[in-house]
Amino acid sequence: MAVKSPCIDLCAFDGKTGFCTGCYRTRAEARDWKKMTDHRRHQILNERSRRQVKVVRETPKASSED
Repeated sequence: MAVKSPCIDLCAFDGKTGFCTGCYRTRAEARDWKKMTDHRRHQILNERSRRQVKVVRETPKASSED
């Protein structure tokens, strides 16, 4: 059975990391998902947590000072 896409229809790519802020794939990975082997899809999914941390670290924090 094919590995389901992690897309959550929130396509916005982080400028610093290049990862989608919804599914944490690169543009190329999202575009080529249907052409990939299940092995490669699993590799990408297994990197999700690491990528998510990177995106969160790169996102500017809102100032709490008024």
